[in-house]
Amino acid sequence: MFNNELEVTLQKATADQMKPKPDQNSLGFGQFFTDHMFTMRWTRRQGWHEAAIEPYRTFAMDPAAMVFHYGQAIFEGMKAYRGKDDQIFLFRPQDNFSRMNQSALRMCMPRFPQERVLQALRAMVYLDQEWVPKTSGATLYIRPTMVATEPALGLRPAEEYLFFIICCPVGAYYSEGFSPTRIYVEDTFARSVPGGVGNAKTAGNYAASLKAQALAHDKGYTQVLWLDAVEHKYVEEVGTSNIFFLIDGEVITPPLEGSILPGITRDSVLQLARDWGYPVSERRITIDEVLAAGRKGTLQESFGTGTAAVISPVGEFCYRDECVQINGGTAGALATRLYEELQAIQFGYREDPHKWRVRVG
Repeated sequence: MFNNELEVTLQKATADQMKPKPDQNSLGFGQFFTDHMFTMRWTRRQGWHEAAIEPYRTFAMDPAAMVFHYGQAIFEGMKAYRGKDDQIFLFRPQDNFSRMNQSALRMCMPRFPQERVLQALRAMVYLDQEWVPKTSGATLYIRPTMVATEPALGLRPAEEYLFFIICCPVGAYYSEGFSPTRIYVEDTFARSVPGGVGNAKTAGNYAASLKAQALAHDKGYTQVLWLDAVEHKYVEEVGTSNIFFLIDGEVITPPLEGSILPGITRDSVLQLARDWGYPVSERRITIDEVLAAGRKGTLQESFGTGTAAVISPVGEFCYRDECVQINGGTAGALATRLYEELQAIQFGYREDPHKWRVRVG
């Protein structure tokens, strides 16, 4: 049950509740949080209710809250951009909320009224607009989340949930910025399996990736490239991004077959590449094919796509005892063009032919 006429109340932060703004040149990622948040609750009897924009605060939760025991937790990631004429924009927020509702269905959680929540989000970002960075390339990261709060033990879908949105001003996701990253190809651990929850943005997927990511970091790599869980040979995705290859002029990315996340940035890149006349394939590709293309010199580029990093060029893949450098370890022309185009659309400096941009004010 959800209510598109959901009433949203507003409680502004008082002067003593407001936080000092961080140095916009030293934001990092996910370290500072804005003055306000959005919350609402769901119960089987009442549906969605108690929707409010309120001062940022901590939560008190029962130790028996079912999220702690059975993992019903989903989230999204999107951004607000301060752009042309000091206007603030969101990028494809409807698609993020639609994907979140798909995650909710997969995790047996209630769907929420997307348009009403988007209205509340726009109001909250407008209220906290001074938190949207003015520094070039910096943004306001937005994290909608839903968790099961019913205090009960016993494996079943919960009957009470908390939905909330928090925001934080951020700089570059990777310390390398737009410089190419080194990627370790993981063939021992598995992130998701066919029929599992790999296509849902649920917290457990990220917990499952931590061990391999930690081992990769210990070896000096930035991220992990996951292979399929059955044969350990088909490329799936990077820990925080979808993955793309430019091989002999063709743009290739793994298909959406249920074990990888249907990325919003992924979809945007596919659309732009088609607009620009590139042959585009969403198909299964083995790590052996990638390495063979690297040896032959036909692997022209590779890059990750995601909300946090936007476009993240890959400079090197390492698989078992072999490392393949890509484009001399430098960012390629396509990755650079995509990054610049997406940023220009997101910040309002370029035409938006696909109507992806949503104005806040």
